[in-house]
This record gives sequence, C-alpha cells and structure tokens, in this order.
Amino acid sequence: MEEKLALRILLFRETGQVRPEVAEFVSGELEALAATGRTVSEETAGMLTSHLVMALTRLQNGESIAASDADRHVADELADRPEVVERAREIAGRAERITGAALPDSEINFLAMHLAVLDRHSPTDAGTGTGTGTHRHLEGERP
Repeated sequence: MEEKLALRILLFRETGQVRPEVAEFVSGELEALAATGRTVSEETAGMLTSHLVMALTRLQNGESIAASDADRHVADELADRPEVVERAREIAGRAERITGAALPDSEINFLAMHLAVLDRHSPTDAGTGTGTGTHRHLEGERP
C-alpha cells in the first residue's frame, strides 16, 4: 500500500478514532483492490478509505447513519454499474463478518461510488476490464 494511504489509516488508529479491527479490515480491502491491478493511492482511494473507516466506526459505536438527499442520486448514478455495486456488497458482507458493522444500502452505494472512482483512475485491465467507471457525482465525501 502506498505510504501516504497507510499513514492515513495509521493516524485514524493511533488517534483512537477507529478500532484496530476496522483499520486492519480497511487496510486488507485496499491491499486486495491493489492486488487486482487497481491504482490504490492517497489520491485515488483516500476518500474511500476515510469514508469506509468512519462509517464502520459509527456503526460499531451504535450510531445510526441517516439517509441523505444524495442517496437517490447516487443510486441512479450506479444504475449502469451493477458490477461495482456487487463488489461494494461483497466488501460490506466481509465488513459485517469481521467488524460486526452492517452497512446500510445507502452506505453500500456510496462505497460503490468510491469504487467506481477508483476504477476510473486505474489501468483498463483492473477488475472490470474497462478502467473507466461512470462517475458524474462528486468525488469527495458524502454530504
């Protein structure tokens, strides 16, 4: 994993913002994505990393994740990318088994959006074979 991205996760962990199992889970998922040929770096996966770490942490802490006005828009954006949504569901399933945090559909869709961005910034042979994911939504954090 790129040094800057690893440092992001380390800072979350060392400052006590996330539990060790969440940091380890997210690190493992990023390494798995990189192993498929995706370009996993601070630039391409920094927002994905922070979003997933914080969502899992909030759920572990018993906090609810409220629906957003953007949820429907994100789902619409992903309508032509079912493979990305499926990949996000697989990650969410592993997250629940490992951390006990069950991501709601709205969070799975945001995770899928981040994965689509990652695909867009990756070589054409990474994962989907396209390297160009549809992503007209903001590449930043969820509002």
